[in-house]
Amino acid sequence: MAIKGPLLEANRKPGVHYALTADGVELPIVDVTNPVFALSVTAPQQAEFVQAFLKETRRLEQVPKLIRVPLLRFLLRGSVLARGIRQSRGRFMSGMDTYLLKLGPGMLGKAYAKPIDQKIAASLPSLGVRLRLQDVAQMLADSLGETLSRDVLRPVHLLNIAGGPAVDSLNALILLRKKSPNALAARKITIDVLDIDDTGPKFGEAALQTMSQNGGPLNGLRCTFRHIRYDWSNADDMQSLLRDLRSSNALAICSSEGGLFEYGSDQEIVSNLRAQRDSGSVFAVVGSVTRADEATRALYQTGGAALHPRGSPAFGTLAQKAGWNVTRTVERPFSDQFVLR
Repeated sequence: MAIKGPLLEANRKPGVHYALTADGVELPIVDVTNPVFALSVTAPQQAEFVQAFLKETRRLEQVPKLIRVPLLRFLLRGSVLARGIRQSRGRFMSGMDTYLLKLGPGMLGKAYAKPIDQKIAASLPSLGVRLRLQDVAQMLADSLGETLSRDVLRPVHLLNIAGGPAVDSLNALILLRKKSPNALAARKITIDVLDIDDTGPKFGEAALQTMSQNGGPLNGLRCTFRHIRYDWSNADDMQSLLRDLRSSNALAICSSEGGLFEYGSDQEIVSNLRAQRDSGSVFAVVGSVTRADEATRALYQTGGAALHPRGSPAFGTLAQKAGWNVTRTVERPFSDQFVLR
């Protein structure tokens, strides 16, 4: 994210919490239980959105490349969202650039967002990212709720691989607390973000502090945010953390929303899942996998982030190799969200 502060939000929305990035930019904290962030999309609506996206993509393809490329460059000039997307080509999209896509068109700050950013934020790819977050947070909350109802004492750890600000973990706690206020009350909770980048986790820690203040949805919880530098290409580096979880009799759940299972190689996915299975502490894994369908091919036909569009069936086979089974799937534009047990 290339926005530099200090830059405070001049038009704060009532009921929305805010936190500062490492560069001093004040951003809203996504809370999927707040109506300004919550999404409700039916299956027929989703199918209609996808068909409209494909139609628009085909129409754009009919414009000669010599005209299309400079025209898009002109239209996207100064766009903070387009800059993040462009910088992700052939690599990863940063945690904070991804986070901006999760804010939605109505919550982007006018001090840094251009009118074209509103259009990008309202597009189907951005909607897909917002739905992905909401799905993973809900799946985490559901999986935790089922397990915590049978165990009232063990400490809880939310492992988040390539989590950036770990907004899925934060929202899982918000959702769970709203549904079962006492499920987390007496527990020690830790969000462990395993990420090679510092910027996203710093914002996530600031967001947790804000949400834990009086009036915040996480006020009163004993929750700690830890950033652990981690490269998923070497799953052995996770062993120390997993041993600590075992020795403390922790109840751990892992997530990777828009991370390992979308960008990682087959071997990296298997080795990370196998390490967690063998630890005996991680009872479930929640995440997202890039779809291998026409809409995804249309989105990335001219290049893009170094994603692996393997789709749910291929991913399920990988998970089984590592000793996990897919127990739940939600299909969305460009990605499917899943629970592994």
